[in-house]
Amino acid sequence: MDNHPTNYLESIRKQFTYYKKLGDRTFAQLEDQDLFRQYHPDSNSIAIIVKHLWGNMLSRWTDFLTADGEKEWRQRDAEFEADIADRTEMLEKWEAGWACVFEALDGINADNFDTLVYIRNMGHSITEALNRQLAHYAYHVGQIVFIGHMIKGEDWQSLSIPKGGSKAYNAGKFSQPKRKEHFTEEFLKDE
Repeated sequence: MDNHPTNYLESIRKQFTYYKKLGDRTFAQLEDQDLFRQYHPDSNSIAIIVKHLWGNMLSRWTDFLTADGEKEWRQRDAEFEADIADRTEMLEKWEAGWACVFEALDGINADNFDTLVYIRNMGHSITEALNRQLAHYAYHVGQIVFIGHMIKGEDWQSLSIPKGGSKAYNAGKFSQPKRKEHFTEEFLKDE
């Protein structure tokens, strides 16, 4: 049954993976200096957004089932300081944050799915907490992709259906039989 916690957890894991890969594929198109470009002194570069995601991920997902998601050791305001040295450091933070997410996801199962988790003393069901984080990460990964696209301009390699390609894309989809398939599988299949 689709409403079983295991099915939900499989689906949300694929969606988190999808957003991670959108970021990965954006970084791959950019030069090192592009990762640190700020359009305005008060705007965030890709590196700053990654640093914020890293801080959020470590805070929210460390001891996910047993400790408040806003850890005392988190320094949220510092996440928006432009002090990442280079691409290597940025990617280390990106990977460390996502590793924390996926490790915590691996610890959720049907036996503990009814656990109430807290973020800033506000109780969340597992579903609410996961949906909250998925939406937050999608928001920021969308910013990363948008900045990357602006920087690359005409040289941008689309991460979705290319502009003007909807008709051909849909024709290909509707030429196949109806089936049960997660929407991320095509995007992730070349991984």
